[in-house]
Amino acid sequence: MNNLLYTIAIILVIFWAIGFFAFNAGMLIHVLLVVSAILILLRLIQGKRAV
Repeated sequence: MNNLLYTIAIILVIFWAIGFFAFNAGMLIHVLLVVSAILILLRLIQGKRAV
């Protein structure tokens, strides 16, 4: 489950970067960035290591 959250966070950051630099899609891209940052913070706070 933790690997899944980390993977989703990375994918969202990639989508944000593509949207921000290529398409400039506006508010939706920034929401994706915030969601990915929250997921990364949750993973760091939990302190669990990937298997």
